[in-house]
Amino acid sequence: MNPGLIGRVLVRREQLRRHDHWTREELESHQARALRRLRNHAVANSRFYAELHQGLENRPLHELPVVTKQDVMARYNDVLTNQELRYDDIERHVKDMKPGQALNGHYWVAATSGSTGMRGLFVCNTREWATVLASYSRANDWAGVRAGLTRHLRVGVVSSRTPWHQSNLVGASLHSPIVDTLRLDATQPWTSILSALNAFQPDILIAYADVGALLAEDQLAGRLQIKPEAAFSASEVLTQAAREKMASAFGRQPFNVYAATETAGIASECEQHSGLHLYEDLVITEFVDEKNCPVPPGTYGARVLVTVLFNKTQPLIRYEMSDRVAPSAERCPCGRPFALIAGIEGRAEDILRMRSAEGADVIVHPLVFHRILDATPSRGWQIVQTGERAIKLILANEHADPLALQGALRRALTEAGVSGANIEVDRVAEIPRTALGKLRLVVRQ
Repeated sequence: MNPGLIGRVLVRREQLRRHDHWTREELESHQARALRRLRNHAVANSRFYAELHQGLENRPLHELPVVTKQDVMARYNDVLTNQELRYDDIERHVKDMKPGQALNGHYWVAATSGSTGMRGLFVCNTREWATVLASYSRANDWAGVRAGLTRHLRVGVVSSRTPWHQSNLVGASLHSPIVDTLRLDATQPWTSILSALNAFQPDILIAYADVGALLAEDQLAGRLQIKPEAAFSASEVLTQAAREKMASAFGRQPFNVYAATETAGIASECEQHSGLHLYEDLVITEFVDEKNCPVPPGTYGARVLVTVLFNKTQPLIRYEMSDRVAPSAERCPCGRPFALIAGIEGRAEDILRMRSAEGADVIVHPLVFHRILDATPSRGWQIVQTGERAIKLILANEHADPLALQGALRRALTEAGVSGANIEVDRVAEIPRTALGKLRLVVRQ
């Protein structure tokens, strides 16, 4: 980590800490000013937004058009506000980049994997990247974990070591003498992950949700023997079963973090565990239905629309993400001014669309399967939709009873409206992960 970036991150972290003591009115005033600056800059410097927002410059945010990843990638050069940056150069940099390497020394590029159908490239300058890093540090602050000159931390991360993945970029950027980081790839042999963590003895553990649950199982079985003072779950839905398993194994509740490549941190839990606080000083988040209308508190939206207030290099204004998230009307006892998220169900892509025996469309949420399979001993599971009324369960447990699982899944699908479904069970030793180390819950053939 270069000294200039270190200084920027430290300054930004202190600024964000002060925001914890704002009133709600001060937060909303900040949002309005930051949004106006972002919109003015985008219209003045981005050909894409100049055209998209023409005649709408004075309209409220909720009346502006929604922007998709397809829109951004189709007109990538026009979206960027710095015309010295070009798609071909950015793509070439991502292809050849080393961990933590900036384009031309000033621009940081992260990419999405394309699991939702299209790969995305997202770039910000050094000042904006310092905010990205500070947003992830905020999760530690809210969990009560602080590092400093007199307190060095050992951080163990099990996620992806792909150079262009944001978690790897963040880890490489934050490398410093006061934070010793062990980065492990979730795709590497599991025994090597356990051995490395046992030898390293992290003070903080960060992992994908399903990886955290597996690590908890090994901790309870004695194969993993670490004593982290805080454990964080990120990048996947943290189910109640996974949360309870991690709490039992590590002696304290894990902290849930909601983030994305496009936005960096969006929300995280504080020490009260009353829900995830939205980072409303950095990102405006709208929870909407299929028609992009706001959903009421406690209701899961069809998608999330994000407006990233700090990135002016590649503006994202009402950018669509397929996450199903419910806002909350509750307030946290901690006193921070930020609104809460009631829950996260995952991506719309993880929802099955099946048919009833009568031919009606039926939506089957992955929670239908979580309720059964999270209680089944395994090293992971995956649902493959093989037809409108057919699924295959792939379970990483070669000793499980397939007939019992078929019966439980058939009853669950019947309750969901799909009676008489064809269900197969395939027991395997391990389920292959994606290149980023993630385990896809739902696959369609």
